[in-house]
Amino acid sequence: MTISSSNPKLHIHFKSFFSPFLLFSAGLAAGFTLTLFIFPFPFFQFSSSLSLPFTFNQLQLSPSPLPSSPPPPPPPPSRVGLKEFLNPPPVLHDMTEEELLWRASLVPRRIPKLPSTETTTSTRKIAFLFLTKDGVSLAPLWELFFKGYAGLYSIYVHRTPSSSSTSTVDSSSVFYGRSIPSKGVKWGEPSMMEAERRLLANALLDFSNERFILLSESCIPLFNFSTVYNYLMGSKSTFIEAYDLPGPVGRGRYNPKMRPIIKLHQWRKGSQWFEMDRTIASQVISDQKYFSVFQKFCKPSCYMDEHYLPTFVGIRFPKTNSNRTLTWVDWSRGGAHPTRFVRTDVTLELLKRLRNGGHCEYNGVKTNLCHLFARKFMANSLNRLLMFAPKLMHFNR
Repeated sequence: MTISSSNPKLHIHFKSFFSPFLLFSAGLAAGFTLTLFIFPFPFFQFSSSLSLPFTFNQLQLSPSPLPSSPPPPPPPPSRVGLKEFLNPPPVLHDMTEEELLWRASLVPRRIPKLPSTETTTSTRKIAFLFLTKDGVSLAPLWELFFKGYAGLYSIYVHRTPSSSSTSTVDSSSVFYGRSIPSKGVKWGEPSMMEAERRLLANALLDFSNERFILLSESCIPLFNFSTVYNYLMGSKSTFIEAYDLPGPVGRGRYNPKMRPIIKLHQWRKGSQWFEMDRTIASQVISDQKYFSVFQKFCKPSCYMDEHYLPTFVGIRFPKTNSNRTLTWVDWSRGGAHPTRFVRTDVTLELLKRLRNGGHCEYNGVKTNLCHLFARKFMANSLNRLLMFAPKLMHFNR
């Protein structure tokens, strides 16, 4: 049916019907427009499940988030000067063996002398490396030796991991907290030399360490600290025993499979108890060429600890080495092991003989002061050593 505007009745009906509807629609549109002005469009949050077209009832209003406060400014950088850089890391660390050797190889210090400023000192220290089974059994004697010389020495102790805890060392001792991360060591095997390199690497992390002396739990000092310090710091040579020895316990231990890296005429033998400077120490811990050959071909009957350093230094540093050791030991009784000194063996006469009974050269001058240390003194000899040594060696009291 069509609506004709010519019919007056229908026209009146149409007006009466649409007037309220138009009024309601106009009001609704005005309200919606006013809402848009009061609440901007981004204020509305749409449900992720909606899909256009949508109805007004599906719109959800959410409160406007508060503006976030700006982040605080970063703290000023702490100063890292030369003094902070020179501080050695803790002795007890969690570096792996490879990480330790790699880090130690980065600190050879090509410029020997440390700069001396208001914030740094040029203190030169001796690193005492103790290769032990269960700590330093003659520690009270060494305590007297080190007394009064703090700052002129560093101590590093390698002990069997299964040994008693380092917490048994008194907190007042110079050995407290000086045990390095260690591994098991077997006599005559490459693990002995690996432990020596481990000690050297830890000591190299301290830039102040200039000289490095290897000792055992059975070693004793033969002179006071000042004599030892001046002797080592004033030396133009290192002290690594190296000699060519024909026969089964010398050249007889050479393995021809070491050729061509190591030849028979380069093979050397000597005491494992060394003293060296920083230059050689950094080369020893970073050596892969010769060390890997020894690990592969110098098995227990070869005794790597008696041949690796003498051979390596003989090849690389023959002119700066004295070819002698600073640690006295008695081989006069023969056998695979040197003489052991127990309590009754320790006399004033013995100590005097060890101090002045040698003949050698020091910086090109002949002298009888050849050994600074002696070894194979058993733990039960401590009381007699404490009785004679302090007065004889003029230890600080």
